[in-house]
Amino acid sequence: MVSTDRFLAFAAMSLLVIVIPGPSVLFVIGRALAHGRRTAVATALGNVFGSYLLVVAVAVGIGSLVERSVAIYLAVKLAGAAYLVYLGVHAFRHRKELRASAISATPAAPARGDLRTVLDGALVGLTNPKGIVFFAAVLPQFVDHSAGQVTAQMLLLGLIPISIGLVTDTLWGLTASAARTWFARSDRRLSLIGGAGGFTMIGLGLTVAVTGRAD
Repeated sequence: MVSTDRFLAFAAMSLLVIVIPGPSVLFVIGRALAHGRRTAVATALGNVFGSYLLVVAVAVGIGSLVERSVAIYLAVKLAGAAYLVYLGVHAFRHRKELRASAISATPAAPARGDLRTVLDGALVGLTNPKGIVFFAAVLPQFVDHSAGQVTAQMLLLGLIPISIGLVTDTLWGLTASAARTWFARSDRRLSLIGGAGGFTMIGLGLTVAVTGRAD
């Protein structure tokens, strides 16, 4: 249903987007620093669940609308590209404002229940601007419209970033929980991450803007 070329191309772009630390990653790191490994893993699970809800919303709603209208497709794509560039510029300009102390400032309260932690992570994943833009503006470009079953294709393709995100978010959380002191003492490390992520996001936005839909 989905060609190998499209599958691999979407996987590559998904990896590029996901490895850039964004709101979801910082949230996972924050919970890991405050509550440890178990909470970090539960938060990562919730995050990818919320992200896949975005995939479902795009597949059954926005995706179908975009499929039928070239004008709407272009509007969504250009709006998404512009917002990705905006996020990149904002991330680069404010890279020095990323403070480890701010991430680790979550009160050291007792860890919440696993279900509540998963729900918290899901809410962050569902409202993550980067995820909304990516799934609404990028995902439809990798669908083979001539093959039909557009909704099913989107749901299948959506599993790619979800799987990658589960692995990377979990690794971020486990790393943070195992190296709390290392993160908490280095604002410079977070600044470098923010700057590199900003440049990459700008490049991704420009790529989305010039990439056409293959029908």
